[in-house]
Amino acid sequence: MEKLTAIIIGAGSRGTTYAEHMQRLSDRFAVVGVAEPIATRRNNIREMFHIPQENCSLDYKDILAQPKLADIAVIATMDDLHTAPALLAIEKGYDLLLEKPLAQTPEECIRICQAAEEKGVRVLVCHVLRYTPFYRTVKKAVMDGAIGDVMSVVAVEGVGHLHQSHSYVRGDWKSEAETTPMLLAKCCHDLDIIQWLLDKPCNKVSSFGSLTYFTPENAPKGAPHRCIDTRCPHRETCYYDVNKAYLQEDSAEFMRRTAARGFSKAYSPTTAEVLEGLRNTNFGACVFHAGNDVVDHQVIHMEFDGGTTASLTMNAFNEGGRYIRLFGTKGELYANAADTEITVYSFDSRQTTTLSVEETEESIMGGHGGGDGGIVEELYDYLSGNYTGFCAADIGISVRNHLIGFAAERARNQCTVEDVRTYAAQLKFSY
Repeated sequence: MEKLTAIIIGAGSRGTTYAEHMQRLSDRFAVVGVAEPIATRRNNIREMFHIPQENCSLDYKDILAQPKLADIAVIATMDDLHTAPALLAIEKGYDLLLEKPLAQTPEECIRICQAAEEKGVRVLVCHVLRYTPFYRTVKKAVMDGAIGDVMSVVAVEGVGHLHQSHSYVRGDWKSEAETTPMLLAKCCHDLDIIQWLLDKPCNKVSSFGSLTYFTPENAPKGAPHRCIDTRCPHRETCYYDVNKAYLQEDSAEFMRRTAARGFSKAYSPTTAEVLEGLRNTNFGACVFHAGNDVVDHQVIHMEFDGGTTASLTMNAFNEGGRYIRLFGTKGELYANAADTEITVYSFDSRQTTTLSVEETEESIMGGHGGGDGGIVEELYDYLSGNYTGFCAADIGISVRNHLIGFAAERARNQCTVEDVRTYAAQLKFSY
């Protein structure tokens, strides 16, 4: 088996995850370079693969200025830094594994797509939920006709109250201007899944939602702007107290690592290093005074070819997780990502049957329920010309699904119903 080589551009949580799966599949992949400005992250990848120092850089421009080092460039930088490295890597002739969302604007998404088509390189977009055993089982049931033609879809993306507070209130995705709207930053997964299950274009979209709860007006009386301030009189009762979220034994490792970014001497931070990060960054802010502007709840309504309808609800006020219900001409399917079984009701037999979902050690909240490993496994076949699967989201279909999200944001902000084909045509993109 011939190995494919890769460079990692952006060695944060996403880039490191893909690198770890490539290490697990060492008979198929070898990582030979890394670009990452934070030393602990960069060194973690360098040590993992014994990468020569000359192939390790702080800036993506430096590694992409070298002669082509590998077959694949994994682009896992922050949302606002996808376009430039993607275009440079495409120009160099790299195939890409490109983290979602593709870019901050629809114009940039289209530009990446056109550049890849002109250069003749392949771009696999990280719509990782397609690769989870959970959604693969749902998709196969639809493909096999278990519920007939799908007439309607109801999907829910429960972000989780702590995940919302960490990433979209205190964290890197708290500002639409600096990254992307929630619908693109988080829910482009879900929009992609809906379109993938229906396998037809979305024609119209509307949306409603806002930032309602995580605002200064809702701050409890006497709450300081800095949550890490022990004088807060609500510390014992607040769900979002940083001591509970970041400093307990059961605190999520990815949250601790991000909070300690820039203050840790190792990839896995100590509690003292996490505490130092909380004292000096926005991760130590009160969730009601964090300077955020991203919605905390939103609903999107869609009409697809043939009159099929779908709705997606995103909100922060839950434990976290996803579920979906499909209504078909022959039956109904219900699936909760936290379960190991999917239920199918048949109109013919009037019976409910179950479909087993392969269990994975990765939850839907961490590792995307097996999707992170799944996409890396299929990446090899996709780029080697041996692909026979049904999960891959190439750059063209990904742009079309991103446009659903961008059109929905226009609809939400302007109180309109957007025609997605017209929206794409205005951007000079063939939908």
